[in-house]
Amino acid sequence: MNHRTGLVLDFGGVLTTPLLPAVLAFEQREGLEQGACIRALYMDAEGIRLTHELERGALTQTEWNQAAATKLGVSPDNLMGRLFADLRPEQALIDAAAAAKRTGIKVGILSNSVGLTPWNLYDGYELETLYHGVVISEYHGMRKPDPELFQVMLKLLDLSAEECVFVDDTEEYVRAAEKLGFAGVHAVQPEQTVSQLEDLLGVPLTDAG
Repeated sequence: MNHRTGLVLDFGGVLTTPLLPAVLAFEQREGLEQGACIRALYMDAEGIRLTHELERGALTQTEWNQAAATKLGVSPDNLMGRLFADLRPEQALIDAAAAAKRTGIKVGILSNSVGLTPWNLYDGYELETLYHGVVISEYHGMRKPDPELFQVMLKLLDLSAEECVFVDDTEEYVRAAEKLGFAGVHAVQPEQTVSQLEDLLGVPLTDAG
């Protein structure tokens, strides 16, 4: 088997702990019914439109905070930051990415933006120094699964899709990448994801590997 020489990683839910537990914890803190955020923001047509516009950079995070807060009946003050306050670095994947990079594999980050101010999801992760290329959707007026956004990433890495593995916690985006030629990994459980990456890249990514 020809091993791939590029690794493209989603950010939230891949290099961070999962998003859903953070959202559920927010609901509990705010006294909301469990699932209120999912229904209002991710299953409702207007909520989906707002999030897609935010990801494309057509809406600021402050504007999204205001609109989403109205839908949820909570304060808009730093709503995105409050929503994802419990997210933490997913060290297993961060370490695996660093290990891949040390072996000569090109590693890029391809993330749908949640806006950058007043709260910056990427703070403290040193994306610009640790990875070969970083593509944040709002800077390009697109969002995953737009094929053109994947092409921006490939151009940065100077690789073809057939040379790369793509990892995302959203299965829809993994399937979109596979249609372009990437090898896809749906990130569900960190150790399983790392194991799949070792197989596709042909290099050990953990001390035990």
